[in-house]
Amino acid sequence: MRQSEEQLKAWMTGGLDGDSAAHAALLRALVPLLRSYYRRRMGNAADDIEDLVQETLISVHTRRASYDRERPFVAWLYAIARYRMIDHFRRQRITVPAEDLDHILVSEGFEDACSARIDVATLLADIHPKQARVIRDMHITGLSVAEAAEAAQIGQSDVKVSVHRGMKALAARIRGRD
Repeated sequence: MRQSEEQLKAWMTGGLDGDSAAHAALLRALVPLLRSYYRRRMGNAADDIEDLVQETLISVHTRRASYDRERPFVAWLYAIARYRMIDHFRRQRITVPAEDLDHILVSEGFEDACSARIDVATLLADIHPKQARVIRDMHITGLSVAEAAEAAQIGQSDVKVSVHRGMKALAARIRGRD
C-alpha cells in the first residue's frame, strides 16, 4: 500500500525524534515507492533497481539529519534517489540521449512541484474518494491500471471508469472556478 506524504513525513519526523519503530516503518514504506520511481526511469533492470533502492535507503538513513521538517519529505527523498541514480549511471558508464534527460533527471522546481501537489490535493479532496485515489495512484504515483486496481482492491475496469469520472468531475470543478 502506498503511503501519503503526511504519513511518510510523520514517520520521518518520528524517526528523527528517536522513534525506532517509526523509522523502520518509513524504510519499509519507501521500498515500493523507490522501486516504482526507478522502474519508471530505468525500465526493468531488476538487479540495478534493487541495488539503487538499497543505496537510497542507506542514504536516507545516513543523511536523515539533513531533512528539513518544514519541507515536503517526498521531494527530499526523490532528490536523494535522483543523485543515487546519477551515481549509478556514472559507475556503469551509462549514457542517456539528451532528449531523455528531462524525464530522467527532473529535480529542479521542487517547490513549484510541492505547491502543485497541494493544489492537486485540494482538487482531489472535492471528488469521490475512490476516484481521487485511483487518479492519484495512476497519474501522480505512476501506477499501472493493474497496480492501481490491486492497491485499491477493485477491478481494473472499475479503475478505468473511476479515473474517467474523476477527471470529468475535476474538469467541471476547474471550469466552475474560472
